Amino acid sequence: MGRSRRTLPEELLLLALDPATGTTAQPQSLDLGLAGAQLVELALAGRIAPDGDRIAVVAPRPTGDPTLDCALELLRRRGAPVRAVNWIGGPRLGLRQTYLSHLERCGMVHAVAGQMCGVLPTTRYQATDTAISREIRSRLDSAIRTGVPPDPRTAALAALAHAVGLGKHLYPGNEGRSSRSRLRDLIRHDPMGGLVAHAVMDVQNGVGAQPRRNPAAPAGRQAAPGPARSAPEPARGVPMQPRRGAMARVVAH
Repeated sequence: MGRSRRTLPEELLLLALDPATGTTAQPQSLDLGLAGAQLVELALAGRIAPDGDRIAVVAPRPTGDPTLDCALELLRRRGAPVRAVNWIGGPRLGLRQTYLSHLERCGMVHAVAGQMCGVLPTTRYQATDTAISREIRSRLDSAIRTGVPPDPRTAALAALAHAVGLGKHLYPGNEGRSSRSRLRDLIRHDPMGGLVAHAVMDVQNGVGAQPRRNPAAPAGRQAAPGPARSAPEPARGVPMQPRRGAMARVVAH
């Protein structure tokens, strides 16, 4: 996979980054969304495919993206298809910071050091090229406004944005209610994005002990999740993960 195209985890993180505060919206659920976005990106690259409510590796060759290849290798080592909800709900320590650091190396964001209460070191991230964030946002806006079925990448991004609760961040207030509803509806346009988005919401809701079942699915095969439902909205203001050092914290408002 070449680096000319931004990956879905990168785009999801840029969507969540608040240009005014340098913090990320919905930080707790965003971590789940980034793990889900990796699955969708690997599926778009032809490395994995849905198998009912599970994820199967179909082509283990590397993509060229170190973070995605790490996830692909972990999936390969499982030796059998993995339930999406179990994969997304697994430990992903440092994943958000990994992508923030990657965006910083690529020049898309820059770190701004500060202090909390004049003592604790903090780090905020400011976008260096707001045109990139505007382009990502405009794709969602266009899909919502026109009603034209979006391409799979944009549909998956919309599904993930809804699943992690970015709707009120992107389309706030009563005036954004219809846009949030249409953002949710875009989940149906990409099967893999829908499967992953539902898995993200299930993890947040504490669901996942039992696989979902669809009467129309063949015996012994689990079907992809059913109709979309709204994601819970974690409390705002949870700090982003620290960069390095036990005392480092990132301020979030």
